[in-house]
Amino acid sequence: MKKYFVQKEPLTIPTSDGKLIEEHYGRATDGDSKISIARMVAPAGWSEPFQTPEFDEYTIVVRGRKQCIVNGETIVLEAGQSIKIGKNTRVQYANPFEEECEYIAICLPAFSLDHVHRENP
Repeated sequence: MKKYFVQKEPLTIPTSDGKLIEEHYGRATDGDSKISIARMVAPAGWSEPFQTPEFDEYTIVVRGRKQCIVNGETIVLEAGQSIKIGKNTRVQYANPFEEECEYIAICLPAFSLDHVHRENP
C-alpha cells in the first residue's frame, strides 16, 4: 500500500459569489474531518459575511491581496504573507481590491458549513 496520494483532480466547490474553491483534501474530497486544504481565487470586489468558525484557519496569499477583519481590526495580507485565525474568532474575509487574489486555505479541523457560523448579510 502506498504511503502517499497525489491529488490530480481537486474538487471544485460551486459558489454563487464568483470565488473559485478547489478542495484538495477535506470533507468534500476524501471525507477527512481533521483537515481541509483548498486553493481559492477571490475575484476583485469579493467579500463574504462575518463568521465565527469552530476551526483554526490558516491563509497563505499566493498573489494579490486579501483583507481580513478580525474582531474589528482590519488586516491586509499581500503575496507571500500568511495569517492564522484561531477558532471561535469573529472574522470577515474580503478582496475589496481591483485585482483577484489567489490563496491557500487550511482548516483544522476541516471546513464544514455546519461549523462556520456565517452571519446573515
